[in-house]
Amino acid sequence: MSVPYESTGRYQQKSRTREALVTATRELLAQGGEPTVEDVAVATGISRTTAYRYFPNQRALLLGAHPQTLEPSLLPADAPSDPRARLNLVMDTFIRTTVEWEPQLRASLRLSLEPGAEQPLLRGGRAIGWIEDALAPLRETHPYVDVRMLAVAIRSATGVESLVWLTDIAGLPRAEATRLMRWSAQALLGTALADGGTFPPK
Repeated sequence: MSVPYESTGRYQQKSRTREALVTATRELLAQGGEPTVEDVAVATGISRTTAYRYFPNQRALLLGAHPQTLEPSLLPADAPSDPRARLNLVMDTFIRTTVEWEPQLRASLRLSLEPGAEQPLLRGGRAIGWIEDALAPLRETHPYVDVRMLAVAIRSATGVESLVWLTDIAGLPRAEATRLMRWSAQALLGTALADGGTFPPK
């Protein structure tokens, strides 16, 4: 079994090199391009041979530039108990991060739509977990609400996929698009709370 190049010797130096390549990739994406390994090698002054040891192709490079977070929650330690307020806090952070990382997320979205793509990054479900965390009090106060399904519904109306549709297809300015995503999240929560029956309905 082969050992990844970065796992062999001079770990700190290799970590710095990889970070330089990833940073350059993100900067080039933010400028509207879709950089190749050669582009990033030139931008960093790192030899193409070395760059290819870290990222053997463009797909690996763009996947490496995808923002990563393992945070189990987007809520502060002193988060309120009201689900609406909690959802507002999560949506504020989630949508702001989506806009800040839009070029990288768009690249990941394109990769996830390629035929035969393996484990598309945008299907990891982290955002659903963050939204579930915001809605957790409903399990006690509104037991007829399927919190998981409500979180999925809210996620389907937010995130980079929705941002792309609202800006590229509907033609909304980003400020209006993000306002609409926040509104959609609260509207779905309001529907679940006002329905009085099982949500979502069977």
